[in-house]
Amino acid sequence: MSSGNESDKPRFGFVVGKTVGNAVERNLVKRRARSLAQANLASFDGAQNIVIRTLPGTAQTSWQELSEEFSSALSRLKAAKA
Repeated sequence: MSSGNESDKPRFGFVVGKTVGNAVERNLVKRRARSLAQANLASFDGAQNIVIRTLPGTAQTSWQELSEEFSSALSRLKAAKA
């Protein structure tokens, strides 16, 4: 069991459908999304549930573009909460 209160941390869910690509491509997209979520944990305060849904073509998106899209989505999310 981990220390600290797990309910105080944000939780991420990832929806990567078959339209994104084959199993290898879907797993790549999930790994990239998890990495981006982990890198941006400090952007979230308290317990939040965030669902990230990927679209067809995400597997062919560069890391730089995916990172920019993720940052843009976080900015829109924060603006909507304000």
